[in-house]
Amino acid sequence: MLSFGIIIFMVNKAIDYYSFITIEKQMMEKADLSELSFREVLAQHRSSTGEPQTQEIVRLALEKLKASGKEVRIYDSSKQLLGLAVDGIIIMDGKPHIFEQNIEKALGGNYVYTVTEDHLLYFSTPIQDQYYQNAYVYEFVEDISYFYAIMDQIRYILFAGAGGFIVLITLSSLWIARSTTKPIKMLLGAAQSFSRQEFRRVHLNRKDELGMLADGLDSMGRQLHDYIQYQKQFVSNVSHELKTPLAAIRGFSQYLYEGETENKELQKIYAHLLQESDRLTRLINELLLLSRFDKEGSNELEARKTEMNKLVQQVATSLGAKAKDKGIEILFKEAEAEPGDKLLTSVHANVNPMLMSHAIANLVDNAIKYSGSSSLIELKLEHTPSEVVIQIRDQGIGIAGDELEKVQERFYRAKNANTANGSGLGLSICKEIVERFNGYIDLESQIGKGTTVTIVLPRA
Repeated sequence: MLSFGIIIFMVNKAIDYYSFITIEKQMMEKADLSELSFREVLAQHRSSTGEPQTQEIVRLALEKLKASGKEVRIYDSSKQLLGLAVDGIIIMDGKPHIFEQNIEKALGGNYVYTVTEDHLLYFSTPIQDQYYQNAYVYEFVEDISYFYAIMDQIRYILFAGAGGFIVLITLSSLWIARSTTKPIKMLLGAAQSFSRQEFRRVHLNRKDELGMLADGLDSMGRQLHDYIQYQKQFVSNVSHELKTPLAAIRGFSQYLYEGETENKELQKIYAHLLQESDRLTRLINELLLLSRFDKEGSNELEARKTEMNKLVQQVATSLGAKAKDKGIEILFKEAEAEPGDKLLTSVHANVNPMLMSHAIANLVDNAIKYSGSSSLIELKLEHTPSEVVIQIRDQGIGIAGDELEKVQERFYRAKNANTANGSGLGLSICKEIVERFNGYIDLESQIGKGTTVTIVLPRA
């Protein structure tokens, strides 16, 4: 549109320029004809009288040229007005407005013209005598308001056409942009859905590159969906199949550990075997929980309105003994009451109580595992008109800043997490539980100073 505006501006200037050139050429041709007529008068007067008489020459010239313009004027070489004719009437003693600079330039041998604000053109041309001296100046006045009227009409048509063209181009551009960006947005939305493992059919009813891209994305989505479903089913099946033999291994390990009382080294081996059996049991239970998440429409994941103060309090109480064994204190701070309200504020969220308890307990258990003795774990429940905020702050070993995002991925363990046993699934399970109920988890941590985990849920 900027380029088009510049073109319109240049075209408008070009029309003005070439139109004035055309008028100037016409006036010059008219001036040449008038000069011939004037010189003819001079020649005739010299042949009849022998010596030129200025007043008679001017009168005869005005008689012959009075109809050649709105006004016709004749000046001598001293720039004095000798006579004029207005609308075909000769006036020998008139006092019109004179452009002396034009007369002076004309006596120098040049065509000169001036256009006034009321669209009158004053055109001056020199007249030579028999000695080729510029003895007179002939000037005629033309009303060129018709030219400006025509120019205004041309400009109106030009700008009206330009406006219509801009509207047409704008509408066409919007249509083209919409027809182009709409499928691109659709493909982008599909790609974002795929990144969340939400696979759906992608189809565009077109045969260009976008249509080919949609077909390729659809094929990739179907293959990814099939692969992930196969992977999830495999993990679920393997987990189920391992539960029975693992239970047997643990039972035998427990029997051997309790039965061995003489050989202490052998008892340590049995204790280690029992410990590893428990760790594998926890891992399988977590994998089975993940497989439940992966099953769409599971009734076990249905949410209901839950009072969060009681839920968090139950988690803190259930893990209090484990923390106490390690010399750690768990401090729970309930949601504050509204100003002027002496009763406990009820804070509700739409969650599955069992799953949300598991998520909070997992986070508190992590805080216990990675905290030293004689430290403090704070559980705090806050609320806003639209959100429920659960904060778990410990004084443990902390997590490096570049690992805060990675520790929420499945099977990833921080580099300094070898101080306690774990599978690398706990935090990812917590994340999936919270996101299942339209919430999110935020992590803040510093090495050696502790970690703060914040769960944010929509308030019911």
